[in-house]
Amino acid sequence: MTESTSADTSTDTSIYPKRFGVFQAPFHKFGIHPTVLFERDLQLIQRAEELGFHEAWIGEHHSGGHEPIASPEVFMAAASQRTHTIKLGTGVVSLPYHNPFMVAERHVLLDHLSRGRAIMGFGPGQLASDAHMMAVETAEQREMMREAAEVIVRLMRGETVTAKTSWFELRDARLQVLPYNGAGLETVVASVASPSGPRTAGELGLGMINLASSGPGAFEALRDHWSIVESEAAKSGAEVSRDQWRLAAIMHIAETEEQARRDCEYGFAEIWDYLGQISPLPPSKETSVEGKLNEAIESGMVCIGTPDTAIELIRKLAKQTGGFGVFIMNLADFAAPAAKLRSIELFAEYVIPEFTGHLDALRASHEWVLGAKNEEDTTIWRDQTNAAIAAATAEFQRSRG
Repeated sequence: MTESTSADTSTDTSIYPKRFGVFQAPFHKFGIHPTVLFERDLQLIQRAEELGFHEAWIGEHHSGGHEPIASPEVFMAAASQRTHTIKLGTGVVSLPYHNPFMVAERHVLLDHLSRGRAIMGFGPGQLASDAHMMAVETAEQREMMREAAEVIVRLMRGETVTAKTSWFELRDARLQVLPYNGAGLETVVASVASPSGPRTAGELGLGMINLASSGPGAFEALRDHWSIVESEAAKSGAEVSRDQWRLAAIMHIAETEEQARRDCEYGFAEIWDYLGQISPLPPSKETSVEGKLNEAIESGMVCIGTPDTAIELIRKLAKQTGGFGVFIMNLADFAAPAAKLRSIELFAEYVIPEFTGHLDALRASHEWVLGAKNEEDTTIWRDQTNAAIAAATAEFQRSRG
């Protein structure tokens, strides 16, 4: 790591996130036994908790072969039995594919199994192929999400809900079990570049998670997203807080940039090509891993480098937004399992304490001890120690005659 990890005093540090998490869509290499992949995902969440991460997120997908987890609630229930402190978020449940009453019930159950650690993240659904299989029109997904979200929030508050839309109907619906802590369930809306996420978050007084926030289009949209949240909240009389705003970026880091790039020879090309087929990104025309890496890094879609690279990105996001509460490492199988684990270890070792302030007292003590020099440019503490040893030696010799 370089000296750029030293404290940055040129920027208001209050705009920096103080909580951190890992996000797994998950983007996996194709052709590996799914049971093995699921176990690795669970072990990564366990390791993230051991390292001090605050949150872990799992996505919902139903096609494509690279993102094999169909029910984040079921997966997080398993993770809740292996962990103790880390919060567990559905990142995200695709509301147009589910009856909202059932979504609320499953999340409340997860909340109790995890002793109050559940976070419900929801969105319209990412994969058009998923919507196709369930005969859901992609043009209608965002409005369907908003309709379902309004009902879920009311149910979580303990209300009795009667509602009818073009795709679901509830009659005197109420939850027989409420969230673990009795104060509702923390809920966030997923967004990329569309204003529909900020609009829904503001209307309902919810948090928000921006996925791929460093990517083209998404990064520019961040400048206006929170103002949309606040304006919509003002209209509806809801309260919102930047502390519940989460930004995620696809990331892999290593001890050196060269090592990070070598790590990505494992699976980056395969997953980058996949993203070019299922996301708004244009398909890559590059044929080499190096070419695809350069393309992805230059676009801002991924962060590949060192802990310093990650720190620089987080500072850039804070400046662009004016401040947010949580930064999420969006992980993918760019690197082999051991290198992927090392990436989150490096993030915990060097990046998290840079923003939480855990290095400040250590730096101050280090500078105080090593900065106290004498005329010979050695520390006064060394001189005092040498003098004490010499005096003790002389006293011993005198006592022995």
